[in-house]
Amino acid sequence: MKFIQQKSAWQKSGLAMLLLVLAGCATQPKTLYNWDQYQTTVYQYYQSDKVGPEQQIAALKESIEKSRATNKQVPPGLHAQLGLLYANTGNTDQAFQEFNTEKTLFPESAAYMDFLLKKNKGSIK
Repeated sequence: MKFIQQKSAWQKSGLAMLLLVLAGCATQPKTLYNWDQYQTTVYQYYQSDKVGPEQQIAALKESIEKSRATNKQVPPGLHAQLGLLYANTGNTDQAFQEFNTEKTLFPESAAYMDFLLKKNKGSIK
């Protein structure tokens, strides 16, 4: 009888462990940022012969809209990357706006954003 009680205790503890493992697998970690297409777009930026800046701009703007729709923040650097793309296409005003947005959202980027804003008064390449 004692053996049956011990076996039952082992079964209960085994079942409890199994439930803990399954519960840990069931929950997805929540991310702070909506990374969406940002990382792919940055990669494409450095593979400039494959995807044009206009397509990259469209992808990043779409990521911003998805972030708003899901109430998540855009990741650090997205607005800076968008600003670089605008600057490379000659849209200096939009580039400056994106650099300032990056600086506002991520104050730690201020030194670099100020550098980009001052560099040749907008002729960033």
